[in-house]
Amino acid sequence: MSTVLQTMSKALRIGCGVHLLHSQLYELSETHGESMLPTLNYAGDYVHVNKYYRRGRGVGVGDLIIAVKPTDPHQYVCKRITGMEGDYVLVDPSAGDFERYIQVPKGHCWVTGDNLSASLDSRTYGVMPLGLIKGKIFAIWGWSDGRFEWVSNHFPTNKS
Repeated sequence: MSTVLQTMSKALRIGCGVHLLHSQLYELSETHGESMLPTLNYAGDYVHVNKYYRRGRGVGVGDLIIAVKPTDPHQYVCKRITGMEGDYVLVDPSAGDFERYIQVPKGHCWVTGDNLSASLDSRTYGVMPLGLIKGKIFAIWGWSDGRFEWVSNHFPTNKS
């Protein structure tokens, strides 16, 4: 086999491996916006995403996720899961409405930004289908401030 064919073969195998890694296992995504302050900076943060959790597999309340925006399939959102199927959630505590609850239906979750005053989330577009979840964030790399931190879920589980 000629050197050119060997090189092309190796490049193709590497390309296929990178594609498999990116589409099925791992992604590094840059974040923008105020909705996740103070967890994520307005700009310059990168999140490490584990795609094992795509389509909502194994996610729970308190997890940070990347998902397709329900109102625009060409955009992604970074949000925190604050309700899973069967949970009752307060629709919009930031508006002072403490009487309107919704039960999250099967196959869906309720997501919010950590900065409620600057977040478009389930309070705006309703429950999110688990199928829109692209992965769970497991680490944050702050390019602008040089920080690196592992993300862990400190929400208590209430399984009885």
